[in-house]
Parts: sequence; structure tokens; C-alpha cells
Amino acid sequence: MLFLGDYAYSSWSLRAWLLFRRFGIDTDITLVNFSEAAVAEQMAAISPARTVPTYVVADGTVIWDSLAIAEELADRFPAAGIWPDAPAARATARALAAEMHSGFTALRGFCPMNLRLAYADCAPPPEVLADVARIEAIWTHARARFGAAGPWLCGRYSAADAFFAPVAARIAGYSLPVGPEAAAYVAAHLADPAFRRFRAMGLVRGQDLARYAQPYAGIPWPGPAPRPARAVASAPSENAACPYSGDPVTDFLECEGRVFGFCNPFCRDKTAADPEAWPDFMALLGAPPAGPR
Repeated sequence: MLFLGDYAYSSWSLRAWLLFRRFGIDTDITLVNFSEAAVAEQMAAISPARTVPTYVVADGTVIWDSLAIAEELADRFPAAGIWPDAPAARATARALAAEMHSGFTALRGFCPMNLRLAYADCAPPPEVLADVARIEAIWTHARARFGAAGPWLCGRYSAADAFFAPVAARIAGYSLPVGPEAAAYVAAHLADPAFRRFRAMGLVRGQDLARYAQPYAGIPWPGPAPRPARAVASAPSENAACPYSGDPVTDFLECEGRVFGFCNPFCRDKTAADPEAWPDFMALLGAPPAGPR
């Protein structure tokens, strides 16, 4: 069981979710609602966890730290490829994830992750710009040595990329100044289908939390524009079973003049938020999804 916070705001939850979804590791998910009681209070029964994400293994072991979750998954699922195979790339990926895990407090504090909003300019102070410069430096180092063949830091997608996904969201969402190479890496995250699925869920589940909003001029989300879709009250649908659960359909959306059904409002709404992020839906539509799962 994986305990996560609000999809729209919990940066550490995004990291953990990507570790499972990007590497094909199945787990049930329980959400801790940021608009209710304190997280530690809601996690009281999962001793000694006090934060999200927390992973409770089938044998009852509680892992309450995202970096520990990454290492434990790598041990339990060695074929998943959570870390690079080559020793030098693996060591670099671990160093990158560890620095993200413990550093960049100015960036985190000044630019809380918010996948629902984006801003034209946040007038970042020098300490935030220093964090961004350091992030660019270590990204450039990793990409120059290991990542030239693709968009990720150390060759194929690894835990290091999962750890920096919320940083990419912050850089994009707050329009922080970076060079072309770092901007391309940020864009790769925003276009990643798994990231898009997480964000789509964040757009439709949970409340707008005022404490995460900032007093800056807003802009459209800088990631790929979603294919238009909208919820409709009812209509004959092309499918009788939900593309995700296989259960009978009860809720409907329209996309490209066609109507499709889902087993509950959340399945419908997360799909309407970004249809191309969901391969099972795109198979119904008869169009390719945004990219590999």
C-alpha cells in the first residue's frame, strides 16, 4: 500500500508515484487529504510514519521516506531498472537523487509545487536563482556524460529523473530562467505520459488549496495542450465497460464528437483533463497515446 498526498501539491508523492508507475510496480494507493487534518494525525495508525509518501509492504514493513522507497524497490524488483545498470551512471544517478532529497530548500520554499497553476514571473530572489543554477550544473554534468542519446539524465529514465520531476514542474510553473538544455529536460518531464497522468488526477481530485496559490500573473500550463474533451450528462456510449476497471459504464465524456463511458466520475474526469495521457482510453479512441507507458 502506498500512501500519497494531494496529487496537485505533494511533490514527494509525485516522486514515489513515478517510482511505481514508471517502472511497472503494482501497488494499491491510499490518499491523505491535505484539506483535512494534519498529515501526521492522519498517518497515526501507520507507525512510525508521519509523512507522505509512505510505502507499507505486504509483510507490514513501513517505509516512510521517498529515497528509502526508491532503494527498497530497487532491491525488491531488481529487473525493474530503477537505477542505471552501468556503475558510473548508477552512482551519478544516486548522487543526483540524494542531492535533490536533501537540498534546494530555497527553491522548495519559494516555489511550492502546484500542478493546477502556472505563473509568468515570480521575481525569484538570489537564493532561488542559486538553487536553479546548481540544478542546471548537475543536470548538464549528467546529460553530458550519460544522457546524450535521450532526454533523461543518465541514459534511460531512472529514479534520478523521478526525483527531479517536481523540480521540472516548479521551473515550468514559475517560469524560472534556465538555458536551452535544461528547458528541454523540463519539457521532457511535462510531456512524459506518466507525469501527465499524475497531473490530470491532480486537476480533478481534491480542492483548490489557497495556501499554495501565489500573487503572480497567471499563464496557461506550459506543458502539452490536452486533446479537447468534456463531461456529458448521459448518452449512448461506444463502450459498455470502463477502459480502466472493466466495470459497466455510468459516467460519460465527449471527445472528437464521440461519447465514451466510465465506471465513475473520477475515471471520466481524469480522462477529460488529458485524454492522451491514458493509453487505455486512447486505444478506444483509435489514436496513439502521448508516448510509452
